[in-house]
Amino acid sequence: MRQSTSAVSGQAVPLTPHRSTMRRSTADGWYVPVAIGADAVGMALPTAVAFSVDGAARPVHQAVVIAVVWVLVGLAARRYAPSTWDEGAPAGPVVRDWLVLLGALAVLRAVSGLGDPPAAVLAALCPSLAVTVLCRKAIHSRILAVRRHARGLRRVLVIGEAGVVDAVVGQLAERTDHGYVVVGACVLGEGDVLSGVPVSARLRVGTPTAVDEDAGHVAEAAEVLGADLVFVATDRHMCGDRLRRLSWALHDRGRRLMVLPGVVEVARRRVRITSAAGLTLLDISPPARRGLPALLKAVTDRAGSLVLLLVLAPLFALLAFAVRMTSPGPVLYRQTRVGRNGTPFPMWKFRTMVVDADRMKGDLAAANEHDGHMFKLRRDPRVTSAGRFLRRYSLDELPQLANVLLGHMSLVGPRPPLPEEVARYDQVEMRRLSVKPGLTGVWQVSGRSDLSWHETVSLDLRYVDNWSWAWDMAVMARTVRAVLDGRGAY
Repeated sequence: MRQSTSAVSGQAVPLTPHRSTMRRSTADGWYVPVAIGADAVGMALPTAVAFSVDGAARPVHQAVVIAVVWVLVGLAARRYAPSTWDEGAPAGPVVRDWLVLLGALAVLRAVSGLGDPPAAVLAALCPSLAVTVLCRKAIHSRILAVRRHARGLRRVLVIGEAGVVDAVVGQLAERTDHGYVVVGACVLGEGDVLSGVPVSARLRVGTPTAVDEDAGHVAEAAEVLGADLVFVATDRHMCGDRLRRLSWALHDRGRRLMVLPGVVEVARRRVRITSAAGLTLLDISPPARRGLPALLKAVTDRAGSLVLLLVLAPLFALLAFAVRMTSPGPVLYRQTRVGRNGTPFPMWKFRTMVVDADRMKGDLAAANEHDGHMFKLRRDPRVTSAGRFLRRYSLDELPQLANVLLGHMSLVGPRPPLPEEVARYDQVEMRRLSVKPGLTGVWQVSGRSDLSWHETVSLDLRYVDNWSWAWDMAVMARTVRAVLDGRGAY
């Protein structure tokens, strides 16, 4: 078996190509035909029935044409590309494609002299939209399940300084909703890699010959490890002409190259690639704080909270009766919380603790089971019997619908912190207060109190920077399952 010596350290690595040198991972092979087939069938069947009922000529032929156009629109929009499945299969792009389909059909029918499509056909196009969205959601869930078992992943070779390699490995290891696994690294310089990733080669820095040496070492390492693609973390040693020549070498050998710009937790829809004078630029749009998205969120909050308050009025009465009958004291508990931009407001909950619970908190501080600024006990002795039930299913939070109606809170957002918690916030944690706190949020649907403080802050900041109305709707839908499950609620 032949061996190669790394450029600096002399570390030997075997040159027998890895079995996974196939360019496509196992996850890429099945979902594309399934998605295309579901889109075609979901479009053709209802439209064929609609044309037949309407008495149109050649209903099957017309339905097939519409299905083909629908698939072509998806292909043009890269709806079946592997990268799109890492975005959570959002419904927004599918709706835009569907509107494009309506325009394309109108043009085709006008050119062919068929006139406007009948109302029955327009109605038949609606199920196809639902089929596509549901199919994408199902495929995405299946892909996530496969990835959790470390299958169907694309093998990645990382190039960068040792600290950057460790950071990339750590970031990818924190989550399983992506399709990458790091199998090796080509390290710039002499730094120690602490993440345990095999160092296949060390690339020289500050020498004129380094540019010419990179291509051979990196290409050889990618072949040895069976890497599907290469991640390059840019810095002062790996940029400009050196990066350009490396991309030539990898692309000529059939390897894909991805550049890590150093930006984290930015949703893809906020990033636009542009160029100037030969420079490639990432234009990152600011988080949505005003305009139509903010207006739509505000309307949803007020209308949604009002409807829920009216619909849930009988449940409110039943819960109030249970609280009153199982422990002495008021039904509602009023507490000062901190809202957007640090503004305090009174928050209401169904009382789940004994009346003097706040005075007892100091005696229990040493027993706090949470690692952050929040105070949490799984077996809090202050919680009443009815309170345990209310907390398990988050029913104690329902009075906060009044806070949403009054504008103190939103239906979706970070949880509202206590003033004493905010007093201990650092500059990063203070960014949680950039938006209104929420009745529910990413924290609640991702594990609640079972999450560490670091995980809680990370989830909240991801939401603060990348929220959208569609994401809010998804969080509210997931809240129902999280509430029924009851995990992490105490």
